[in-house]
Amino acid sequence: MKKKRFKLKLSRIFSLLIVIMLIGLLITNKNLLKNEDIKAYVASNQSTVSIYDKELNEVDQIIRGSKIQYLKSSKAIKNKTDVFYRIKGSNNYINKKNIVFNKQDIVQEEKVYVRTPYNLLSKVKDGKILTLVTQGDELIVTGYDEIDKNGVVNMYKVTKDDITGYIYSKYTKLTKEEAVSTEEIKDILAIHSKREVTNGGNAANLDYYPVDKVKFEDNVMPEVVQALYLNGGTFTIKNVDKYIEFAKTTNINAFVVDIKDNAIPAYASNIYKKQSPTSYEEAKNSFQEYQAAIKKIKDNGFYVIGRITVFKDKYYAEDNPSSAIADTRTGKPFYYADTYWPSVYNRDVWKFNVDLAKEAVQEMGFNEIQFDYVRFPDRTKSYETQGIMDLKNTYNEDKAQAVQRFLRYAVDELHKLNVYVSADVFGESAHLYVTAYGQYWAAISNVVDVISAMPYPDHFNAYDYGLTQIAWTVPYNLLYLWSKGYASVRQSEIKTPAIARTWIQCYNTIREPYIVYDASKVSEQIKGLYEGGLTGGYMTWLSSSELSKYQSQKAAYSKEY
Repeated sequence: MKKKRFKLKLSRIFSLLIVIMLIGLLITNKNLLKNEDIKAYVASNQSTVSIYDKELNEVDQIIRGSKIQYLKSSKAIKNKTDVFYRIKGSNNYINKKNIVFNKQDIVQEEKVYVRTPYNLLSKVKDGKILTLVTQGDELIVTGYDEIDKNGVVNMYKVTKDDITGYIYSKYTKLTKEEAVSTEEIKDILAIHSKREVTNGGNAANLDYYPVDKVKFEDNVMPEVVQALYLNGGTFTIKNVDKYIEFAKTTNINAFVVDIKDNAIPAYASNIYKKQSPTSYEEAKNSFQEYQAAIKKIKDNGFYVIGRITVFKDKYYAEDNPSSAIADTRTGKPFYYADTYWPSVYNRDVWKFNVDLAKEAVQEMGFNEIQFDYVRFPDRTKSYETQGIMDLKNTYNEDKAQAVQRFLRYAVDELHKLNVYVSADVFGESAHLYVTAYGQYWAAISNVVDVISAMPYPDHFNAYDYGLTQIAWTVPYNLLYLWSKGYASVRQSEIKTPAIARTWIQCYNTIREPYIVYDASKVSEQIKGLYEGGLTGGYMTWLSSSELSKYQSQKAAYSKEY
């Protein structure tokens, strides 16, 4: 009996020891948990966050979105209002309020305010437009898409008036006061506020905030582009080898090739199937034929620019009459200058053309997209004042505002694909007023990568700029005066102008006195542009793309300027 009692006591003691050991392990683990490294993200409503020493003096900044590890409890420091945790591997501390565990909580802005009018997009990638937000509008932040290496948000997810969409952070400010302030651009705005207000708009209502110009490492633009124009017709595309062969014997280093001209869709685009079936049916080349032609140009080392006429598009207007400028007498699209005109105000038109451009970049490999006819029809003031034309002005915008905003949207969408964006403008846009069709040089140059004026000599008045000889008979004099006195000056009136690459007239004049534009006349134009300060290159405008005409002008394309 005694032995049994002893064994019982030993078993109790053993059990007690096990319990004590377990309690000890739990206590130890609890203390370890208190001091283990906690993984988290740095959060803020700014791109950087302050970090502090033991005395809570600011010693450095850490980028928002950075991953950190910190010691949670035993090493914490407190002041009257906040708790600061020590960052692992340093003697620096971070405020508890700047620590989160979910990526979506990194961005702590609750509201932002619109600095530059922009369109809310339904998704980050597809570019579908929801509504316009204007300067000073308050937007409730509900999320974001991504943060860059500097802690800057790319796009905020925001809500306004029950509409939720995305806007680029670069077009917003954190306070309304900052958003509506013009202090940053007051000198620039002072210049443009003095300009004449016209049917095309008020220059003071346009946006002149600096826009950083891009350079894509995987898509290098020649310093000076010297380009031959090719239309999208069947003959031209099928004979692209001959143009390439000719270009190689000159200083030509690029081609401008039509993607879409009014009523001349160059290839059977998949975008047409849904948005403009008539364009698909009327395409001049198959998808594969066109793709092969562009590949040949690129394979031979040329920079390739795809040209799209935007707001002059007969087939799209026929297929989408609600998006076109309307004739109030009939309720149908307004037929003017032998075609129909999609409205610059219409956002569906914007997306259609940008979708087409995206496809051309991804499937054909263009280095640059050039938008032509980025304007309203010209010489229509009487129709407008009589109420015969309905321009479909949904957001009560100036014409020039709509033009600039379309180009801003297009640039943002296409820069995602690492391609450049250029815009064609009339030579008149360099004058001291907003044109009646909505082009204003400074506003366009500010947002695109390349601005391409069309100062064709036979489009000027006979004795413009004080010339004593008819303008198109002396193209050097004309383009030197236009470049030096107008276009180059307009370039200096904004902080971030685009490259000025200019169209030159390569066809014979269409007005008396009729002049054959041979190599000497082509050369005179280029020399006038360059000596007038527009040194970004030239592009040859010859609507027929007739190879024999180009060959007759070979000397002009072989010279150094």
